[in-house]
Amino acid sequence: MKYGLIGAHLGHSYSPFIHSLLGSVPYEPASLRPEELGSFIKAGDFAGLNVTIPYKKAVVPYLDHIAPEAKTIGAVNTIVRREDGLWGYNTDCFGFLYAAEHAGISLKGKKVLVLGSGGASAGVQAAAAGAGAAEVLVVSRTGALNYGNVYEESGAEVIVNATPVGMYPQNRGKLLELSRFGSCCGVIDLVYNPLYTPLLLDARELGLPFSNGLSMLVAQAKYASDLFQGIQRPDSIIEGILDKTLKKVQNIVLIGMPGCGKSTIGKRLAAQQGKKFVDTDDLVEQKAGKSIPDIFAQDGEASFRALEAEVIETVGKENGQVIATGGGSVLNLENVRNLKQNGTVVFIKRDLDKLAKEGRPLSIGGDLAEMYEKRLPLYKAAADTVMENV
Repeated sequence: MKYGLIGAHLGHSYSPFIHSLLGSVPYEPASLRPEELGSFIKAGDFAGLNVTIPYKKAVVPYLDHIAPEAKTIGAVNTIVRREDGLWGYNTDCFGFLYAAEHAGISLKGKKVLVLGSGGASAGVQAAAAGAGAAEVLVVSRTGALNYGNVYEESGAEVIVNATPVGMYPQNRGKLLELSRFGSCCGVIDLVYNPLYTPLLLDARELGLPFSNGLSMLVAQAKYASDLFQGIQRPDSIIEGILDKTLKKVQNIVLIGMPGCGKSTIGKRLAAQQGKKFVDTDDLVEQKAGKSIPDIFAQDGEASFRALEAEVIETVGKENGQVIATGGGSVLNLENVRNLKQNGTVVFIKRDLDKLAKEGRPLSIGGDLAEMYEKRLPLYKAAADTVMENV
């Protein structure tokens, strides 16, 4: 291994792709158990490493030199092999500050509430203090300030999740109710998979500035890669790499009336962009072992909607897809949140007289104009953009 990433669970890390764009190659992830950490570091089969949850503090005793910022923080996320031994650095501070600035979130003079007390939290605390935060409070499960009494600090202005709560595959996790923090003016979640955790979906719905962990991941990777390669590139390269990474991992979700062309358009988009195509109606039929008309006829619409919700919850967790949804998927707001966690949502709009009806029970047996009138506000509310299918 020349370069790589060590942590506990790395099956869905974006770091190899990001470092391929940065020139830190070859770059390999290595998922380690706690008892394997020491022997892996001592074996020394690497030129440079990134370190993630839960080993940012645990690696420190195995290093020969600790850079000042990492020593202050007490955690290391970048290791570089040099002639005089292993050097430990922390580029999380720089990444975190980039993420805050990228989202337009100011830390100066703010009361900052940091969720979590691990290695990632240590970097956030140092960065926030260095950026002039008026107060930095740390919430942990067993500390004096914990998730039982956290609402006593409802005046917090910037909230940062530095825990893995909400991270793939446990995407539904959330540590607090954001609506109870009336003074909040910015939210940063260090989780980058999914792109939008429940905490960030709440922030979006409340109209708050927010950042996921992807911009921090790319920024800290740039600084780490510079250390690996012994160079110093301008920060202006970060934005381009962030855009390429987002384009690769983000889902494109198609919503709209039954028969508006979501599947046809979706297949073309998937082929153009090199993404996997997924049709939630097809997956419902596979799960049920029968066609959608048969599900409606034999089990009723409620049964279909329950199956649809299960499918969307599963599909929405994954990334790099074009997803065509059933026409009524937006009737369940939890479906919309599950689709938005990794996706940009496109409303496919088409004249009612052009809608295909074959194999669509509600289109055949119902009033399309009435259905459209009911669903249109939901399509508009869910959509990030609208595409006309003429």
